[in-house]
Amino acid sequence: AALTAVAWLFAPELARIVGPGFSPEKQARLAHFLRIILPAQVFFLPGACVSALLYIRKQFLAPALTPLIYNGCIIAGGLLVTGRGMEGFCWGVLFGAVLGSFLLPVVAARSSGSPLPEGIPAGLRLRFNLRHPLLKRLLLLALPLMLGVSIVAMDEQFVRIFGSMAGEGAVSLLSYARRIMLVPVGVVAQAAGVASFPFLAARGDDAGFDKTLGTALRGSMLVVIPLTAYMMAVALPTLGFIFEGGRFSAEETILAAPLLQILLLSVPFWVVQQVIGRAFYARQNTLTPAIVGTVATLAALPAYPLAVKLWGAFGVAMLTTLCLFVYTLALSWFWIRKHGTGAFDGMGHLLLKGFLLVLPGTLLAFSAVYGLSGRLPLWFPSLYAYLPAAMRHAVICGIAGVIFAIPYLLLAKLFMPEALSLRRRR
Repeated sequence: AALTAVAWLFAPELARIVGPGFSPEKQARLAHFLRIILPAQVFFLPGACVSALLYIRKQFLAPALTPLIYNGCIIAGGLLVTGRGMEGFCWGVLFGAVLGSFLLPVVAARSSGSPLPEGIPAGLRLRFNLRHPLLKRLLLLALPLMLGVSIVAMDEQFVRIFGSMAGEGAVSLLSYARRIMLVPVGVVAQAAGVASFPFLAARGDDAGFDKTLGTALRGSMLVVIPLTAYMMAVALPTLGFIFEGGRFSAEETILAAPLLQILLLSVPFWVVQQVIGRAFYARQNTLTPAIVGTVATLAALPAYPLAVKLWGAFGVAMLTTLCLFVYTLALSWFWIRKHGTGAFDGMGHLLLKGFLLVLPGTLLAFSAVYGLSGRLPLWFPSLYAYLPAAMRHAVICGIAGVIFAIPYLLLAKLFMPEALSLRRRR
């Protein structure tokens, strides 16, 4: 709250630092936006702490609804506040933080919940106490995460900074591709990491911990491998369906598609590092992930300008994926060195089998996407002429999805039935 108040007072100065190339009028506009959004930070932090309490109680509904309400408020703000440019979205951020990130977890924690370990009662009671015996321990655990720099956290900034060096429009294309890539990251990787954490924290014995961690890793991979393969195949129509129209042209869809395909290769690494990172936290070790992330970030910095010079926007996308791979590999190596290979038993076999199972469907889906784009107008000229561009892309995504699913499901049923029985196994 204190830092937010200071930033609110010095918003014009911050605007000049953030947008040095802006005109005075645009810097004043930016300062106005900053002053609307900055108070949201006061609600994010306590809301995250209450959400952590819900995770410990294994109550996942309210935290799962939080981003939906937050983003819904942003959209509603943009729709309701008209004629003032981006200001409506800024107000949406503030109200979304209050309603979704703070009030929803607080109401959920106060109204229900199982008693915590050590006899702590259900519900939520707040009192100010700087002498709590666990406060010092909390600060020591949180400090490395606050001070450390992770390639995961800096990924978006690297795309913006080095994408601006890759030519006209590169930042926008990379940003659009990255937004789509983050869909499976949020649905699978972050969800797996967050959901597995309370179960890992509750495991005191090494064998039980390894079993829980291995289950989280293997279960996530069974979902993310076919999802990533399908999304790579339909990268072109997906971008066209979501973004094409207005200022985003068909030519930009074609340019962004290979960038999305490269970034999607990093999704399995996102899954592993999210789950392994939570495993370190469950063992009350925040220092190792912070050090590994900081070293990986510093090592990547000098490589980005070279990648941009050699391959432009493709270089940024390739290096981003490579950095996630190296970071995940290093984090996993430190885990194995400290805790053994028990959690990774069977992972190599699962990855190989998963790749082989999705390969036929992926190749067929790729063929369908790039073949149908030229043939559908010839087969259905009158119908195709009346369909909006977004619907054309949606039709191709659907057809490619069926073509991908049939061979994958048949092969999975024969050679890896556990991929189709996650619900029963849980």
